[in-house]
Amino acid sequence: MMSLLRTRFAAILLGILLSCHGGQRAAADTAAAPGEPERLRVGLVLSGGGARGAAHVGVLKVLDEMRVPIDAIAGTSMGAVVGGLYASGMTGVEIETLIRSLNWQEAFKDRPPRTELGFRRKQDDRNFLVRYALGVTEEGFTMPRGLVQGQKLEQVLRSYTLPVAETRDFDALPIPFRAIATDLESGGEVVMDAGDLVSAMRASMSAPGVFTPAQRGGRMLVDGGLVDNLPVETARAMGVDVLIAVDVSFPLYAPEELRSPLEVTNQAFAILIRARTREQREKLAPTDILIEPPLGRFPSADFSRVPQALNAGEQGARKVRQALAALSLDERRYQDYLAQRNPRSTQAPLVQFVRADPRTPEYEALVQAKMADLVGHTLDKVQLRRRMSSLYALDRFESIDYALVEEQGRTGLQLDLRRKSWGPNYVRFGLNLEDDFEGNSRYNAALRFIATEINRLDAEWLADLQIGERPRIFTEFYQPLSLAGRYFVAPQLEFEERSVFDRDRLAEYRVRTLQGGIDVGRELSNWGEIRFGMRRGTGRSRVLIGDPALLSPEVEDALVTRRYDSGGYFGRFSYDRLDSLFFPRHGQQFELEWRGERTSMGAIRNFDTFSSSWLMARSFDRHTLIFWVDAGTTIGDEPTPQNLFTLGGFQNLSGLPPGYLSGPHYAIGRLMYYRRIGRGGEGVLDLPAYAGVSFEAGNTWMDRRDMSFGDLRKNGSLFFGVDTPLGPVYLATGYDEGGDSAFYLFLGRTF
Repeated sequence: MMSLLRTRFAAILLGILLSCHGGQRAAADTAAAPGEPERLRVGLVLSGGGARGAAHVGVLKVLDEMRVPIDAIAGTSMGAVVGGLYASGMTGVEIETLIRSLNWQEAFKDRPPRTELGFRRKQDDRNFLVRYALGVTEEGFTMPRGLVQGQKLEQVLRSYTLPVAETRDFDALPIPFRAIATDLESGGEVVMDAGDLVSAMRASMSAPGVFTPAQRGGRMLVDGGLVDNLPVETARAMGVDVLIAVDVSFPLYAPEELRSPLEVTNQAFAILIRARTREQREKLAPTDILIEPPLGRFPSADFSRVPQALNAGEQGARKVRQALAALSLDERRYQDYLAQRNPRSTQAPLVQFVRADPRTPEYEALVQAKMADLVGHTLDKVQLRRRMSSLYALDRFESIDYALVEEQGRTGLQLDLRRKSWGPNYVRFGLNLEDDFEGNSRYNAALRFIATEINRLDAEWLADLQIGERPRIFTEFYQPLSLAGRYFVAPQLEFEERSVFDRDRLAEYRVRTLQGGIDVGRELSNWGEIRFGMRRGTGRSRVLIGDPALLSPEVEDALVTRRYDSGGYFGRFSYDRLDSLFFPRHGQQFELEWRGERTSMGAIRNFDTFSSSWLMARSFDRHTLIFWVDAGTTIGDEPTPQNLFTLGGFQNLSGLPPGYLSGPHYAIGRLMYYRRIGRGGEGVLDLPAYAGVSFEAGNTWMDRRDMSFGDLRKNGSLFFGVDTPLGPVYLATGYDEGGDSAFYLFLGRTF
């Protein structure tokens, strides 16, 4: 009742003001016909609220529909994002289309999709390493300043505000605009009224601990909601007569709802923000209009519910429709108002030069190598996005942004490449655990150190250390031969210890190998690589389980002998366009490798092995089908047992123990199906979970002439998996046609 009376009172006062208002701002206002009063200037205030801020878009749609003119906008956090887009000249319907089309889960992930990563970075996933890297400095381990760097979201905003990219005075935008941020050093309020529009929007929504603080004008800025979540005074100072304020602040929890430390922390922040918001709401005049969309307990972080927020915004605006009607213009005057706004540019600019930001001259050569061919062409947003993605996919930069700049009458593209604040040296950890529920368990723990930007051609040094069932030390110096990074040379050294079974499983051996080599090759865009190399090594073996007296002379000679040498050449072609190595849903992966052991290079025997693997994934809705086939053969002398192909283990003839079958020739085909279950993958913090089944057929052979479809062993598995930040977790059971079965619980990749 009070709300209705307040609305009617506001409408009456607005009518009085409309009839009495003089021509103080006649030059700036929409022209009035003779006898018509000059209209009031209207300011729009949009609060912060995370995902709840999508309700602002619903309000804008109603304002457009009712032909309510907006002369100034002030916004905080999500309100600054929506307000900035509206101020740039977009309509409410256009912003709604953008908001609904965004994959919010992906927008808050900085790492590019795996399909866009450089080929070398894709290969990092081949080991059981955690996806996230820590920085390494003289002071120890360092971490990013926020969980999200905001690269993807920033580039979306950049793309949609490109028509006003060269506008530096926010009063010269189609609608004058202000964004509010907090100075992280002083704690003071920062009102942004000039400069780069996108960086202002980004700074205003930099929630501490979630988004990395924004660097702007020499200051470190975070979310403006900490100091002014509803910037009423800022909007009032922009020379308006009446305000429309939209408050989407999150309501406080009831005592019985505070059940976890996270909820208590959220409550503390909400109390702080609501106190500041209440102060601003008290400064609203009786003639101002307050809109509170009916969002209820809508979580601020749940972007999967954006459509509901949009609808709530429309409902909230229609509740005060009577008050808004007093500000509405007829069709002619509204079109005049639209025509008098500063227009958005409709013509894409001609790029006449590209350069790195003057603050980062060390990246000038990289910018020229990647972007120079854009010069002389009209700016193509799609092409530019691809180039930006390819640069960001190098995985060296915290953020990459661009701006259109004017210099001596020419328009150019200036790139701001900010190196990771926790780099350029990184460490990643990995953990692999496996248990078969029969008393046998294995584990491996790994660490990878990567030093990047070693020289002007961006060489990197990689070192792996692994302990557990399969100890390993590996190091490689990867040297591109140009900034384009296509051709490379890579010397390397590797030590490894692993278990090897003889063909009849009469004994198990621990084999140690030490080998060095050098590779040369070429990356084929970001989807493939071809490399050739030579290897020279030595090894030692010892009996772990079994009686050597039962072995054949050839096996005894190869494995019981304490020391052996190896050496030869190899070549490999790799193709990788899978969207994930853990639970792929789309794409393909193919690899073909040849390895030739030569006595002239120190090997015990001369032989050649050829192996290949092809995996294809296709999905529809939550369902995924995978076809996966591996095969290999040996030509020449019989290979030593440590060079035999093996089968057994989960999705590798799942009903048999790991390494159960071995031979110089092998083949296996798999058909897998799994379904994403629950809400995994829809929310920002949800973990995708899958349930599936596999059908497998394969075998190993001592003689190539024995290979046949009729000799394949049939196996299958049932599994449940979760894609966690530490890697995939599986609970599975496998079955062999001979009646054998196996159970698995493990952490680590299987593909």
